[in-house]
Amino acid sequence: MTAPTLYIHLPGTAREALTFYGDVFGCDVRLHTFEEFGRTDGPADAVAHGYLADGPVVLFAADAAGDQPPLRCDGMMLSLLGTSSPSVLRSWFSRLAAGGRVVDDLQPRPWGATDGQVVDRYGLHWLVGFEGDDDRHAQGEPDE
Repeated sequence: MTAPTLYIHLPGTAREALTFYGDVFGCDVRLHTFEEFGRTDGPADAVAHGYLADGPVVLFAADAAGDQPPLRCDGMMLSLLGTSSPSVLRSWFSRLAAGGRVVDDLQPRPWGATDGQVVDRYGLHWLVGFEGDDDRHAQGEPDE
């Protein structure tokens, strides 16, 4: 791993959240339970360590145990700027918004880029955007 990777503690929803993110981003989901790790500070089937694998997004998560505070996301966004094609980024934005909250609609900006912000159902704040638009064919627009 060569870059910082987000590792979040969730309030008993790590399995559900990682499964959701795996589906959104097309990643495999790997989960290890408290029981597998010999932990007794939470339910045996709680997630002690889980992560997304073999996809475009890297994310680690676990269920908070004992006095570990669960995720509270203030003043931070996860940026997906230009990480895929515009059509894929539009899909990710829509899927992350389902059950969450759109902070700023995905829209063209005066500087030529398109972006928007969403807080997903698990509390992660995402900035999604791209430069240009290679989706003209899908929208029936002619080549220039």
